[in-house]
Formats: sequence, structure tokens, C-alpha cells
Amino acid sequence: MSYDGVGSRAVLRSIAFLAAGVLTVPWLAGCGSDDEGSKPLAPQDIAAAGRAQMADGGTLRWAVDALPQTLNAYQAGADTGTTRVAQAVLPAMFRMDASGRPQRVADYLEDAKVVDTEPKQVVVYRLDQRAVWSNGRAIGADDFAAQWRALSGKDAAYWTARNAGYDRIEKIEQGKNAQEVRVTFARPYADWKSLFSPLYPKEVTGSASAFNDGARKELKVSAGPFSVQKVDAQSKDVVLVRNPRWWGHRAKLDQIVLHEVPRDKRADALADGTVDVAELDPADVQKLTLTAGPPGSSALLSLPDGGAAAQALRSWAVRHGSDQQAAAAERQAVQEGRDELSTYLRQQQSLRGFTLHKSLEPAYTQLALNGASGPLADERVRHAVAHAIDRKELAEVALKPLGLPAQPVGSHLALSGQDAYADNSDALGGRDTARAKALLSDAGWVQGTAAQQKKGDKAAGPEGRAATAGPSGDGTYVVGRDDEVQHDGDGKGLTRPGDRAAGDEGQQGEERQGQDGARDARSQQFGQDGRSYTQGGAPGAYAPKGTAAPAGTGTLVKDGKPLTLRFVLPSGPGSQTLEKVADRIRVMLDQVGIGTQITKVPDTSFFRDHIAAGQYDLALYSWPATAYPATDARPVYAKPVPAADGSLNVQQNYSRVGTDQVDQLFDQALSTLDEEKERELIRKADARIWAVAGSIPLYQRPQLVATRSTLANVGAFGFQTPVFEDMGYLKKGAQPGPAPSKSS
Repeated sequence: MSYDGVGSRAVLRSIAFLAAGVLTVPWLAGCGSDDEGSKPLAPQDIAAAGRAQMADGGTLRWAVDALPQTLNAYQAGADTGTTRVAQAVLPAMFRMDASGRPQRVADYLEDAKVVDTEPKQVVVYRLDQRAVWSNGRAIGADDFAAQWRALSGKDAAYWTARNAGYDRIEKIEQGKNAQEVRVTFARPYADWKSLFSPLYPKEVTGSASAFNDGARKELKVSAGPFSVQKVDAQSKDVVLVRNPRWWGHRAKLDQIVLHEVPRDKRADALADGTVDVAELDPADVQKLTLTAGPPGSSALLSLPDGGAAAQALRSWAVRHGSDQQAAAAERQAVQEGRDELSTYLRQQQSLRGFTLHKSLEPAYTQLALNGASGPLADERVRHAVAHAIDRKELAEVALKPLGLPAQPVGSHLALSGQDAYADNSDALGGRDTARAKALLSDAGWVQGTAAQQKKGDKAAGPEGRAATAGPSGDGTYVVGRDDEVQHDGDGKGLTRPGDRAAGDEGQQGEERQGQDGARDARSQQFGQDGRSYTQGGAPGAYAPKGTAAPAGTGTLVKDGKPLTLRFVLPSGPGSQTLEKVADRIRVMLDQVGIGTQITKVPDTSFFRDHIAAGQYDLALYSWPATAYPATDARPVYAKPVPAADGSLNVQQNYSRVGTDQVDQLFDQALSTLDEEKERELIRKADARIWAVAGSIPLYQRPQLVATRSTLANVGAFGFQTPVFEDMGYLKKGAQPGPAPSKSS
């Protein structure tokens, strides 16, 4: 399983099949000409071709991590396989374009819009008159209403993974005719476009038994270019066949077979023809890009697996036996080397029929900091970690060898190309080792052995701080000009922190200003409570002006204990990139006196026993981007609250760091129907999330997909939802060219 993969939106950010740091997501869901969010960092790479260039028929075998445990995308067991099936066989009112923005799907919807806001929000969907389920029944209001009741959260008999948005609906009814569906909301809901994608037939959602069990292994009723023929546990296949009742463009392929192939077996499966399409981990890409000499060449015996191995065995045999034994050992080594290399060359020859497509996934890898306990419970230490690392360098470690843009991610809530994206990392700041050391000193971490500190290190001054302050440039921390401004969070530029609002429309907890107006905004920074403080006044956010940065790079100590953080990593196939990034982070932290203890754990326990259980200090894993951050990201950054049983309810906030203001900004964004205002609130929320330093976005994940070279309209999709009816094989002599034409 991929360590940083992306799955289905139905279980977005609530079900983690994070085998190496990945959460599932589904259909994923900028400003002026200078807006960094105006376009994705990397375009999609799908060998686009018009339908006229493609042959009719054929089977596409597509590798998936595992056979889906359920075909119901709204259940907890849903995964990437579930998503692939739902995208191919079920209606979606909106799907993502290449820039990660939701677009109406014309095959299902003629129109969908908000028609009333007072006294309540009303959305009217006008369905395509040809839209029918595979049993011949027209898609209509009954299907919308059944799905709403199943996902509203009011009936505990339905085993649902999420009900966000559906819990705000008051009623659903037929409009002026059978093709019109009228949805009335009890409370305003900004992300209404996220609903009913996918839409299941009432045969699945109309009863709890059908919802819970009926759609796990089969979908008897569907409404897409393909339908589910069977789920075969023995062959580990999900077989999708062309839907004869599909009213849109006829699918080019006869069949799509989703076949279970573990990540570390993908290259072999491509070479032996088991699959035609497979997403690869970076370590496997070499198997597709390396070339070898022609079979039978003399180079076979000069390679390490042949000649060097034979020479080593001969030397051993000469020392321990006869020349005859040595000769026999050498012949054996040569033959073994020849056989291994011949197999390798045959595989390479087979792989020459494939093309590697490269883009960036709609997901990013982050460094998570557990703020619930230990040293990282102190915000100053979290800020020190953030200032110790070079995000640009880490992005280059992961992406530069692949030829992909090595640009750090600037937002927790969106990626470049999406409407809500703005680089708010200035709210925390970049690498600054002097500041990191000063923050650690202010938090009481000092140089010296544990024994020395127990006795009291006189040189460090009271509480491990310098007794005197010095000017900038001599190791003393002094706020510089970089501290005088903060990103405003709305993509419109920088403002002084004292001028920034903590919320909107009378929100409590506004940044305090002196009544006489004399407070210098340049001396203010955000504390964990979201308020602005003068230097030295924030509760654990910034070192006071004049705090000395400790010299040297040895691990710091406090109360007789060294500053060592538990750094947890997955150990399975595909984790090589994470290991390289973690090793670089370890070196960076060591330079400011923070020690790390890297622990590699099995895939199966990485998320369950460590991330979700809070048994870590630092960890690397990935979050998906979404077109609907107000809905999908709120539980990820919500302030943890005590549960009725006395435990801490963290929802999906596995860093366990949050503030009331972030929650309020999400709630406001979710309730406004002004799209520009929603984006502004999301950007402000992101700036506050940066400021508390519970997680540090690093880089957008690479997306590497190998496809048979004769295939078109399939590959590295980037943000875009795949268009399954346009996938297929090129006609003989045809070459990929213009994007698929809806009129052809």
C-alpha cells in the first residue's frame, strides 16, 4: 500500500488507511495574475487523445492496492478501490477538473444552483432527462432523499463514516417535474456542491440492511459508463463492464479490471503483462527508466552479479580448497549471474512497452508534531522545530530526482491551483536556526549534560537563559524585520500582525490593541490562543527580545532530561523517500540541539498504534487536498475537547493542537454562501493553523503512473477525476494529441 496515497472522498479525513502515512480521500475538490494559486505546480500527464483517435473495445487491467472491502463509498471500509469503482459506475453531480475545482457533470446535471437564501437556503438540481439507473428507472428526488436520510446521522442503524453537510438538510422534494430536485437546508451550507457525489440508488440507501451489507460486494443498480459485473476474491479482481443503458458517450473499453497488486510487486506485474496501468513508488521508477545492453552481449559477465561475484567465490575457494573446487564455484556464480541478468533484461524489454507519466498528487506530505505531551506541548519548542527545518531542501529531496517541481506547500487547506490556496507560511516563518535556538533557550532547554544541569549550569544564567542581552549578530535573539509583518491570509499581501483580525463579524478574541493606540504592531506575534502579544508576552510562542541563543549543537537538556523527540516512520515498501526526508530532518534538528530517536514500525501499526494513539512526537504522513476545506478539514484541525468518558476527543486532529478561533473561522466559512468570503475565512484559518505549529506542510506528493504506451486518457491525473468513458487504446498508427473531444 502506498505510504502517501489518496483514496475516497466519502471517507475523507475520517478513515485512515494510512499504511505509510496516507489518508483516503475521494473526489477532490488564487486570485489575480500574481496569485500563486492560479495554476497547479505540475500539469496532469495522461497521454490525452480525442475519441476519434481511439479504437473501440479492449480490456484495461488497473492495479489497486487491495480488493475493495466495500463498494459503498460512505462506509468506514472504503478505500481507493472503492473510489475507482464509484467514479466509473455511479452518478456524481460535481467532479474535479485539472485545477482541483468542482465542475458540474453535464451527463447528470443540466443545472444546479442556489435559488433562495431567505428564509432558508434552497438548492435546485435539474437532472438530464436521459439519466437512468441500469434497471431502467429514472434518477430522481427519491434517490436524493434516500441518501440524505441514510447519511444525516439521525438513524443510528446506518453504519456511515460521515454525515457532514447531510446533517444540515431539512427536506428534499421533487420540484416542478420529475427531473427537478429541490433541497432545503435547515442551516446555510457553503459546500453544498460536495453532496450527492457519488449518488447511490435508493435500492442501496433506502434501508439500513441494504446500506450496511447489500452494497459491500455488489452493486446491482448503477448509472455510469460502466457497471459492476463481479467482485472475485479468488482472482483478486473487480470486473467492470460497459453499461448498455449509459446515455453519455459510449465507453471505448469493453472492460476495466481492477486487480490487486501490492506496491512492491507493481513493476513485475507490468513486465509480465498482469496489469496495464499501475501507480508506482519512486523507488520502483528506476525499473522503468534504466536500460541495459542487448541480451547475449559480453557485458553480462562484467556486471557485479556475474564477474565480481564469481571472482569473490574463486578467491574464497582458492584459500579453502583446490583449483578444481574454485573453478566449479566460479562457473556456478557465472551461471547464476547470467540467469539473473537474463531475467532482468527480459523484464526491461517488456517494460519498454510502457510509458511513465509524472505529475503531483492532490495530497501533501507533512511533518506532524504531537502537541499533547512531552517537549512539543510547549509551543516554543514546536516553533523551534519549524525554524530548524528547511522546507525547500526537503521538497528537493523528495521531488527533484523525479524531475518534478520542488516547491514547498504553503497551505494546510489547499494546494496550488485551487481557489482557496494562499501561501500563509509567513504566519510561522521559515528556517532560522538562531531563532530556533533562542526559543529553546527561552523554554528552559540549555547546553550541557543532564548531570551538569541537575547541579545548575551557572554559565547559562537563571533558568537556562542568558543573564544579559546583547545586540543582534552576537548570538542574541533579536526580532528582525522579517518579524514585522505577517501574511494577511487572504492572498492580498502582508499586514502588520496588530492589524489582523482574529476572526470576522464580531468574533470574540480579537487581537487586543492598547486604548491609547500606542502599542507598536511591529512587536506583536500570535500566541497559541490566537491573540496578538508584544514580544515576550505570548504564552510560549516566541522568545523574548534579548534571549540568548545557546551556542553549539549538542543535545539540550532540561530538568535533567535531554531534548530527544520520538520520530516514528513506517517501514514497508514505498517508504524510502520518507526515510530520506526524515534523515535530513534529523540532521537539521540536531544542528539546533534537538535530538531525535527514529523508530520504524510496520505499516499495519503505523497509523493505528502510533499516529491515532498519540504515541509519537514527530511523524511523516500525507493529507489529501480537498475542494471543500470548510467541511473536510475542520475535524483535522478542530480543538480537542474532553469526551464524556474523560478521554480527549481529537476527531482527526492527530497533532492534538487547536484553538477556538480556528474552529470559529471554519464554522463561519461553512455557513457563508459568499464564495469569496468563504475563501478569505479559510485562508485566515490556515494562517492560525500555521501559527500554532501542530503540523508543517512540506511538499506535494509525486504521482507516478506507468501505462501501456498504446493507452490514452489514463495516467497521472493530478487533481482531475478520471473520465472513464474516454479511456482506451489508440488506433493503429494514432498518436496522443488533442484533449478528448466531447463532440467526437
